[in-house]
Amino acid sequence: MICDFPQAEMEPVYGYSHYLSDTICRMFFRGDIVGLEYLPPSGGFLLAANHASHLDPFVIGSQLPRQVTFFARKTLWTPGLPSWWLNAVGVIPVDRDGGSDVTAIKRVLHALKAQRIIIMFPEGTRSRDGKLQTPKPGVGLFACRAQVPVVPARIFGSFDALGKGGMIPRFGTPVSVIYGPPLSPADYDAPSAGKERYQIASERIMARIAALRPPPTLVI
Repeated sequence: MICDFPQAEMEPVYGYSHYLSDTICRMFFRGDIVGLEYLPPSGGFLLAANHASHLDPFVIGSQLPRQVTFFARKTLWTPGLPSWWLNAVGVIPVDRDGGSDVTAIKRVLHALKAQRIIIMFPEGTRSRDGKLQTPKPGVGLFACRAQVPVVPARIFGSFDALGKGGMIPRFGTPVSVIYGPPLSPADYDAPSAGKERYQIASERIMARIAALRPPPTLVI
């Protein structure tokens, strides 16, 4: 990997988007980034984060020197440029709950087998007030099916920078990300839980996200 210019090893549209996102985040939303050492240097894994803003995927994705795969609800695939860009950067369309989307499950397993990073938001949708929400079973389903490490991440400041319903970002608002130690399948999976297996896994993952504290320089 070319550390000084990791975009060179990414697919063209994704690499350009990564470079642009990184530049914008550094210029207008620079905050603290803590715990990058917890990210596995190779292999496929899930990265699970809270979700409070449209900025979240760009902030997290721009920090990682490897190409990652995101989820987005199918309704975002509208004709024209949005659909073209989402497909070009490899975003996986999924039903909001993710529980019965066989095509999405297959694409996730394929991406993980190809040693990709999958970024998911357990809450399923953006928070209306910036507070953490109850997770949906989707992230638990994918984690349990794939049996891969799950790295928890908590984003601070993105709701203030561009909360749900906001139209114009508040440039200059710092957005910080804290990464935690990876969860192994033994940490999140409860195979004997029956129908509640995936929800339990999602709740265990979300609990690790909630336990991450803001950086010392950030007062909340």
